Amino acid sequence: AAARDSVRREVSPELLQRLNLFSVSTRCRDRNEYLTRPDLGREFDEQALEAIKSRCAGRPRVQLFAAGGLSAEAVEANLANTRPACADGLAAKGIAMGTPFYVEFARVGCMDAISEALDAEVTCVLIGERPGLATAESMSAYIAYRATAGMPESRRTVVSNIHKGGIAAVEAGAYIADVICRILEQKASGVELKR
Repeated sequence: AAARDSVRREVSPELLQRLNLFSVSTRCRDRNEYLTRPDLGREFDEQALEAIKSRCAGRPRVQLFAAGGLSAEAVEANLANTRPACADGLAAKGIAMGTPFYVEFARVGCMDAISEALDAEVTCVLIGERPGLATAESMSAYIAYRATAGMPESRRTVVSNIHKGGIAAVEAGAYIADVICRILEQKASGVELKR
């Protein structure tokens, strides 16, 4: 029941307001279309792309955004602690993040369009994962160097199992910052990233 509820709802506007995140939507018109048309969750219309371009700093070294994905509960449980820890970890190494925001009805692949629109060096999405038997609060970070539309999935680096029974949110944020630093140093992500 918890898994069904989490899949069917979006992240609360109150959380987005508290975290000072503006919101845009993919081409999906509603939750049902999001669940039945994954392709539309990877695309934006011109109005959404213009909102991203006008409200975000262009050419960021690191562009981070959040998305409810398949578990709003995961984002509500982890985002408020993961994002600041990541930002602090990057700042300690002299790396500034771009303007954070939220994407409604997002699939992981929408990060490619965001990367292209902002000319981001590294793009990272913090997204709720499909609820499993253990928890409905599992969030993941998908990270890519110079993401482009149509690129193979093997170019994405993933940090998964961000939840209180897995990688704690603050610890995950610090680890994501370390991974992003390695990606920037090597100018590579996914299977091309050396450990």
